[in-house]
Amino acid sequence: MRLKHSAIAVALTAITALGTALTNTTAAHATPGRHATTSAHSPSRPAATVVQARGPRVFPHSVDYDPDSRKFVVGSLAHSTISSVSQDGTVRTLVDDKDLVSVQAVRVDSERNRILATDVDYGLADRSAPATRFRVAGVASYDADNGRREWYADLNRVAGDGRQHLVSDVTIAPDGTAYAVDELTPTIFRIDRDGRASVLLHDDLLAGKLDIPGFLNDVGMSAVAWMPGNVLIVAMADGSLVRVPVHHPEQAAEVRLSTGLKTITAGIRVLPDGSIAAISSGLLSGQAAVVQRVRPGHHWKSATVTVTDTRRPGQQRRHGRPRGTTYALSGGLAALLAGRPNDGFTLRPVNVR
Repeated sequence: MRLKHSAIAVALTAITALGTALTNTTAAHATPGRHATTSAHSPSRPAATVVQARGPRVFPHSVDYDPDSRKFVVGSLAHSTISSVSQDGTVRTLVDDKDLVSVQAVRVDSERNRILATDVDYGLADRSAPATRFRVAGVASYDADNGRREWYADLNRVAGDGRQHLVSDVTIAPDGTAYAVDELTPTIFRIDRDGRASVLLHDDLLAGKLDIPGFLNDVGMSAVAWMPGNVLIVAMADGSLVRVPVHHPEQAAEVRLSTGLKTITAGIRVLPDGSIAAISSGLLSGQAAVVQRVRPGHHWKSATVTVTDTRRPGQQRRHGRPRGTTYALSGGLAALLAGRPNDGFTLRPVNVR
């Protein structure tokens, strides 16, 4: 992997395209293993509307949904904060952890009333430093009510390889075990409920193959989701998927797809029927970003991919499902990279058919 410095427009494209996460706003997906209780087409639910969040300088790179508070939860690349977002666009800080540098992925675990967040450093945050750029790699757990930190897992120390790292996403199994993926090395980390971390798998199958001109080469794992059967589905930035059986990670294999996912694959999230919604970013190609639905074959050894929606270039992708609706996040990262302020960010309903 080589890090380059280039024109702001190129770097802007790269950052906005990477690490986007999906969030579902039904309890079924905030807490793995529960059954869905809401429907996107339920006549008793009001129609989904655009959420215009009033959060200047938040610059979220990820979003999830808390079914207990009925609010979105977002991180911030500019700050070490995690915030809640109401349906009316009100943003309130839940966590302000001075030990973090930049929050990329957030995941709500309503079963244990906690929020997990990945700690990274693109060199863009208030607490970034030249010595820590792409050298920060952690997952932290916070009480969802009061924001108190429960533990911090230093994955850079666990890896012990002296390499650059970027913990792009984290997922949670029903027993509370978390699994985090590294975009810059072929490493999946396992973190128990008390924050004790270890390497689940380090395999060249997970090595990055996608280059972003002028910014990063060999970009790999961009998202991860735990699936019934105790299998991790890992989205690679190049549009492929890898299945990793948790009890036998050495049996990891690429999922045979009917067609590849659109690149750059930015994020995935499990839907109520056990399929996956995948979001691409069209920023490098200049084409509209694509929402795709991935329906698994036998034990996720194969899968069928269909296009369900498109969004205009420049939007960042996340998924949420308040009232059974899937949302995409536009986080204002272009302004962050250009050193400009922003007035907030937007969550827009998308179709997942």
